[in-house]
Amino acid sequence: MSDSNSTRHHVVIVGGGFGGLFAARKLGRSGYDVTLVDKRNFHTFQPLLYQVAVGMLTTGDVCTPHRVTLRRKKNIRSLMSTAYDIDPAKRLIFHESGELSYDTLIVATGVKHAYFGNDEWSEHAPGLKTVEHALRMRRRIFHAFETAELTSDAAERAPWLNFVVVGAGPTGVELAGAIAELAHRIMVEDFRSFDPRETRILLVEGAGRVLPAYPEKLSRQAEKMLEELGVEVVTDTLVSSIDEQGVTMKGPDGEQTLAARTVLWAAGVRASVFGEILAERTGAERANGGRLVVDASLTLPDYPDIFVIGDLAAVTDRADKAVPGLAPAAIQQGEYVANVLKRRRRGKTTPGFKYKDKGSMAVIGRNRAVANLPGFTIAGFSAWLLWVLIHIYALIGSERRLRVMVQWVWKYFTCRTGDRLITGRPPNTRRLHETRGQKSR
Repeated sequence: MSDSNSTRHHVVIVGGGFGGLFAARKLGRSGYDVTLVDKRNFHTFQPLLYQVAVGMLTTGDVCTPHRVTLRRKKNIRSLMSTAYDIDPAKRLIFHESGELSYDTLIVATGVKHAYFGNDEWSEHAPGLKTVEHALRMRRRIFHAFETAELTSDAAERAPWLNFVVVGAGPTGVELAGAIAELAHRIMVEDFRSFDPRETRILLVEGAGRVLPAYPEKLSRQAEKMLEELGVEVVTDTLVSSIDEQGVTMKGPDGEQTLAARTVLWAAGVRASVFGEILAERTGAERANGGRLVVDASLTLPDYPDIFVIGDLAAVTDRADKAVPGLAPAAIQQGEYVANVLKRRRRGKTTPGFKYKDKGSMAVIGRNRAVANLPGFTIAGFSAWLLWVLIHIYALIGSERRLRVMVQWVWKYFTCRTGDRLITGRPPNTRRLHETRGQKSR
C-alpha cells in the first residue's frame, strides 16, 4: 500500500498514543492530509492499565478505537500496521503493508520496558505498557490465587502467595496497592483452602524511598499508606536475578532470595524499536533510556520535517525546563505540533514548546492517594477523590466516562471486583502438579 496521489501536504503520524492521537485530532479539518499509523487499531489510556491487571476494569473501559475517535475528521486516515523503517532523505516510511511518503513526520511511538541488560527477565517479570501486558499480568495474579487454592500444604502454597513488584514509581506503587487491596480486603471470603490475607506483597525500589521523583514528604506519606495496606516496602535494594522460581535481591543487609511465582516489572524503560531505528537513520543524539534529544520546537536537529513527541522525546522546553514522560506532557506536545503546522499554513512561526506542569498523582488504594500539584501537595482521601475525578474526565468518550464512573461507584460501596477471568494459557500451569509428582516418587 502506498499513499494517495494527493498534492496536499501529507502529515504522517507514527504511534497512536496520547501524543500521536491528540496531534491527529487537532489536525482535523486543517487542510492537511493526515495518516495515522499504529500497530493497534485503538488508543489505550495507560494510566488505568493497572486496574485492568487487577480486574477492576475491562479492556473496553480503557481502550478506544482510533476510527471512532477520528470519525468526523475526514482528512485523516488510520492504518493498522507496524512501521519498521524510514528513509529520511527520501521522506519515506516503510510499514508492514507498504510504504508512505511524507512531507512532515510526527513520531510518537513511546517507550518499552528495559531490564537493564537482562532481557531474559521479561519472561518471568512482565511489565505494564500495553493492554496485552495488563492481561498477561492479570493471568499471573489470579492464576497464583487459584493455584494456592489447590493445596493444603502451606510450604507449597507460600511461593504462590508471594508477590514482588519491582520499581516504586507511580506504576509500581499503584500495582502493589491494588494487589494488597485484592488480597487483604476484596477476596477475603472467596477461598476455602487458605486465607488471602496470608498474601505477602513486596515493593522493591533501588532508590532510598518510594516515588523518588516526588517531594520527600509525599514519598513518606505514600510509604505509610502502602504499609497500612500490608505492602512490605523494600528500598535501597536492587534485583540481581529473576527466574521462574523467584527473585534475588541485593540490599543493605546483603543478598536474599525469595520464592515467588508472581514478579511484576515497573522499573525501567527504553526507546521503542522504531525510535531506535529513527535514531540510527538520522544520527539523533540519545538521552537516558535511548530517548531521542529534540530541540524546543520538538524537531530533530537537521530534520525540521521530523517531530518527536511523547515518552520517546528528551525535551528541554523554551523555559529551560526538562519535560517529564507523562500523559499530560504528551498531550500538550501533540497539540503544540498540530498548532505549529496550522500556523505554518498561514505563514506564521511559533515559539518553542513550553510545558504547563499540571502536577502528578499516584493512587495507592481506596481513599488513599498522593498528589504533587503546582504550588502545593495533598494526600489521603482528598487526593484520591481528585484523582478519580481527573481520570474520569480524561477518558475519551462520554459513554466510557459514564461506564467507568458507575463501575467505580458500585465497587467502592460493595468492595467487590468481578473481572477476574483468566483467559489464555496461564503461566506455570503444570508446576504444582509436577512438584507433587516428584514428592510422591
